[in-house]
Amino acid sequence: MSLLTDFLFKFKLTDILNNVMMKKHAPHPEFDVPMLAEDDECRYLHFDSPWAQGAMSLSEPNSLVFEYTKQMCAWLLFQEATNNKAIALLGLGAGSHFRFLQHYTEAMISCVEWSELVIMCAQDHFHVEETERCQIIQSNAETWVHDVDVQGQYDVLMVDLYDYTAEGPVCSSKKFYKGCANVLGKSSIATFNLFGHHPSFAKNLTNIRAAFDNRVIMFPETEDGNRIVLAFKGLVLERTVSELKARAKQLEADYALPAPKFLEVLLKEQANQHIVQMDKVII
Repeated sequence: MSLLTDFLFKFKLTDILNNVMMKKHAPHPEFDVPMLAEDDECRYLHFDSPWAQGAMSLSEPNSLVFEYTKQMCAWLLFQEATNNKAIALLGLGAGSHFRFLQHYTEAMISCVEWSELVIMCAQDHFHVEETERCQIIQSNAETWVHDVDVQGQYDVLMVDLYDYTAEGPVCSSKKFYKGCANVLGKSSIATFNLFGHHPSFAKNLTNIRAAFDNRVIMFPETEDGNRIVLAFKGLVLERTVSELKARAKQLEADYALPAPKFLEVLLKEQANQHIVQMDKVII
């Protein structure tokens, strides 16, 4: 999520609101209705607030616009995205990560989104298209992570769950984050979008640390207030710094991600947490 300051036009999807049955723990029937805004460079999705839930570049729709969305893909430093990998996205928004991963990787993608309105908006206005490899599941993420059929099934989990209030993640309990850990298999990674300056940050970080046995590294807060957390599960991950630098350069070339900068920042941030030992990164 990032603050949107310039609205050139707005489009409220009220024409389909009446077709959606609202249930308990469902999106707010008035304020979680998606709206569009557009300038010369991007199209934005937001709810009834000045906070953008996502964006799409009009000239490069498969690219990532906001800094935090790029940081959420830093798991690529540690994990391949080949055709035998499975990625789960919790929260669709404007489909930024869905489009990016569909375009740049061969992995299986499952995106969980509770709002039919958001799904329809993403499909109609943000070039989101399902394929046999890339699927959208309309479900509540808070209950989906406990579904017996998804336990241990994913290699990567990306969590970006906000509503119109923009007051911290919608799902933040210990039970939810434990569920996030449980959907992951061996040698897996999760990334979470938190608000660093919000009172919810400490609670969410504590619960993530507990769910992932404190195997956590973080980016510093972005200008828009986002704080991205990477959490690791399974076998101990061990890489030399030189291996990671080579991987970062390759990611920059293949995925158009500023991965060398990400690695530099992460190494600096974790220098005092015993994750960087001599020439090795051990998580």
